[in-house]
Amino acid sequence: MRRLVSAVRRYLAPKAAVLMYHRICDPEADIWEIAVSPANFEQQLQYLKAHHHVIPLQEMVDRLAANKIKRNSIAITFDDGYADNYLQAKPLLEKYGLPATFFVSSGNIGQETPFWWDELEQLILFTVRLPQTFTLEGQSEIDLKEVQFLSSTLRHKHTSWRACEEKPPTLRAKLFFKLWQQLKPLTYAEQQEHMQRIREWAGFTGETKPELKSMTLEQLKDLGQNALFTIGAHTVSHPALAFHTADYQRRELTQNRTFLQEVTGQEVSLLAYPYGNYNEETLSSVASLKFKAAFTTEENRIQKQANRYRLGRYQVKNLPFQELSSTFHPW
Repeated sequence: MRRLVSAVRRYLAPKAAVLMYHRICDPEADIWEIAVSPANFEQQLQYLKAHHHVIPLQEMVDRLAANKIKRNSIAITFDDGYADNYLQAKPLLEKYGLPATFFVSSGNIGQETPFWWDELEQLILFTVRLPQTFTLEGQSEIDLKEVQFLSSTLRHKHTSWRACEEKPPTLRAKLFFKLWQQLKPLTYAEQQEHMQRIREWAGFTGETKPELKSMTLEQLKDLGQNALFTIGAHTVSHPALAFHTADYQRRELTQNRTFLQEVTGQEVSLLAYPYGNYNEETLSSVASLKFKAAFTTEENRIQKQANRYRLGRYQVKNLPFQELSSTFHPW
């Protein structure tokens, strides 16, 4: 009987969730499934406004601390600081009067260079012609054979690939994934050293695609001056924190927060871990820096017993209105 009562109480407990977006755009490829089209995003906002209480993330954190979680409440977040957050998401959020928090990696703000994973994807998967061989550092030479030239068939395989769920479908995709795994745990300086070698190997001479850029300094400042929006920390260079020393982690967090506060004039007290990656040293640093809450990529609802430095979020897929109810309902 006690177990039944406990289960019923858990089911009837106030349900709250944090939604995670990254990009609002229609890219040629979305191998990590982090882009939502502007049309679908607007339908999602319409659905959320009609069926949920969309509240500021800070309010949800405050309610969690006071054990007063609001039933059926949702908070909206964005990671990284892509320009489309300002150009596409901001006007739609304003149209429906819905608050959101933007977790911004400050190192790319106002820069022409895209995030390394976006550039790597473009270089390996979509360069029209690559050299036949490539040698990974400390590993054997890779022969690209028949995928040296980007045919229409090869392009289609890359644009339809879902890297989180599927094995690499081509030799180029295998090379991309190996490089992605190799670069992810490195420092920013090490990543850029590798990326420069890859650019030279691929013969890259073009410019960064506009859709891959981060916000400008002016866009970030304007975003931060809107009462609907909160700016949150997301480190300077988007490292996988658990792979680095405590000093490196702390430096990434403090410099990022200082920059964001100076640009926006907001107090930055909320944090999202890049890649959702953290360890005990991360948690200790976050606590000592007195962040009010920190968010992972673990798909968990916000509940009273939740650790405020390990709060979960749900990645929103590129779904139209008709498919939203079954997706959002469990959250």
